[in-house]
Amino acid sequence: MKPRIALLLLILPLAACRQDMHNQPRYKPLAGTDFFGDGRSARPVPEGTVARGELRIDKARYTGKIGGNDVEDFPFPITRADVLRGQQRFNIYCSPCHSRVGDGNGMVVQRGFRQAANYNTDKLRSAPVGHFFDVITNGFGAMPSYALSVPPDDRWRIVAYIRVLQLSQNAKFEDAPPAERQQLESMPATPPPAPPAKEVPR
Repeated sequence: MKPRIALLLLILPLAACRQDMHNQPRYKPLAGTDFFGDGRSARPVPEGTVARGELRIDKARYTGKIGGNDVEDFPFPITRADVLRGQQRFNIYCSPCHSRVGDGNGMVVQRGFRQAANYNTDKLRSAPVGHFFDVITNGFGAMPSYALSVPPDDRWRIVAYIRVLQLSQNAKFEDAPPAERQQLESMPATPPPAPPAKEVPR
């Protein structure tokens, strides 16, 4: 008798389970319906609806343009952390074509891919920052769009790092701070020759 009671106690909770939540009335995606006058089960999004995280009021920040023209300034203050993040993203997404120094001779170019842009030309050194943002966002020539791979703020950080590369490849003595100029002036014009390598006895 006891085993039967135990079995009954096990079965009773199962009898209480209902599938209403699992089997509730619903439409399959894009299925038709007679309930709505337009025959569509998927309802149109109310006008003015904005997806979470997609409220992009600042046009310059998300397009790189104002009135159809490339912006000249970054849409937010660029810090050292931003430049370091831009360097990381650049090395991942850009350096395979543009190289680590931005001269357009990345590894894939060396292996036969189309020549990439050289950031150190006069034309690109004088290009506004919005130009680079627009190219990263929409692509240009053989370069594809990176809008899906790189978030907008990271695109600006990459642009900031491109500016760093341009400065590093075209820096002049006058660009150094005064304290560092004195240190550079005290250095010898040419480095001393390396000592000859010693032969290791065999």
